[in-house]
This record gives sequence, C-alpha cells and structure tokens, in this order.
Amino acid sequence: MKTVTDTTHCDDLMKALETFRDRGPLIGRWGTELARRLGAGSRLLVAGNGGSAAQAQHLTAELVGRYRDDRPPFSAVALHADTSSTTAIANDYGVQEVFARQTAAHGRPGDVLMLLSTSGASANLLSAADRAHRLGMTVWALTGRAPNPLQLGADEALCVDAPVSATVQELHLVAVHMLCEAFDRAVERGEADRDSGARVDGEALARPLGRARTVGRPVDGTPVTRGKEQA
Repeated sequence: MKTVTDTTHCDDLMKALETFRDRGPLIGRWGTELARRLGAGSRLLVAGNGGSAAQAQHLTAELVGRYRDDRPPFSAVALHADTSSTTAIANDYGVQEVFARQTAAHGRPGDVLMLLSTSGASANLLSAADRAHRLGMTVWALTGRAPNPLQLGADEALCVDAPVSATVQELHLVAVHMLCEAFDRAVERGEADRDSGARVDGEALARPLGRARTVGRPVDGTPVTRGKEQA
C-alpha cells in the first residue's frame, strides 16, 4: 500500500527530473572537457559533505575504476576520503579548511575541482572553491536550488530545482552517471582519433576554461561569502 510520503517523494522526483533534462548539454560538455583535461595529465578533485560526500566518491570510483566498458584509469581524488588528513586539518585548522588545504596540496593549474552540496552554502566548500581559483583551477558545482553561494563562487554550476535534499541528491547521482557516460564517449572518440593518426595539443587541452558563467564573484578576487556549514 502506498503512503502519502511515498507518493510525494516520487512526485517530487519526477517533477524535478523534467526540468533536469534540460541540463543534458551542460553535463555532456563537462564530460568532454574532463576527458580532455585528464587525458592531458590533469586531475579531478571532488568534495562534499554527508550524502554529497558519498556522491562525490561515487564519481571518483567510476573514473579510477570504470563506468561501463573497460578503459584506462584516470586521476580522480575524493578529498574527504582521506580521513587522517581530513580529521587532522579539522583539528588543527578548523572544519572550514578541510577541503581548501587539501586542494592547495593536490591541485595544479588546469585541474578541475567539483563540489557537491544540496544547500550550496557549505563553508568548507566555498573555501575550497576560492583556493582552487587562486591556483588556476576550474571549479564546477552540483547544488540544490539557485541562487546559492556555491553557484556564484563556481565557474559553472548545475543547480537542481527540488524542494528537499533527498531529491537533490538523487538527481546529483543521475548527473554523475551522465557525466561518466559523456566522459567515456569522449575518451572513446579520442582513442579513435589517435588510431587514425590525429595528434592532440596537450598544452591547449590543459588550459583552464574561461569563467563565462561565473556570476557574483568580486573582481578583486576576494573570497565569496561563506554560509553556515551544511551538507
């Protein structure tokens, strides 16, 4: 027997999914660009809190392992997965620095930092985004409803229009799988190009994307406003 809660949850998910379909081109472009970056030697850093941490680690597992078909492994690191570093930084510098300090340690110009947050207001993710920009990295975000601080602090953001965190997280998982599918297609195309004798300019591929979609970021480079710590 269906309950009101079951029906409401499914209705919320279906409604959010309808608007989410329009995000396909953005996710496809991210997957293609990520394949270009990682194929040229850059890496992906990912972070989130709570359920978003699980989604972030799901993404890195698909890239280091595989999504569907066999292919070479690619460098993708879930920052929260290093529990010793995370807890040491939280103890010595505060929770707000747990991802920013790891980004400073592992990030390089041309790398990508992807941040997942249902609220879009997690202080430790905002700090990481600011640090990544200082390093010349590109920042992508998966968030809940717009506008939110993380959306404004990222180069590009995919914002899920849903009323509850559970639905946002479910669509973030859909986005992760779509990203992996686009990534694998781009890798396959790249291998086909190499087989046909095409050559790729590695320096151009590693060059950071422009910030065409950066909105609300101060021109003087000051950090974005940090919100209350949330998942």
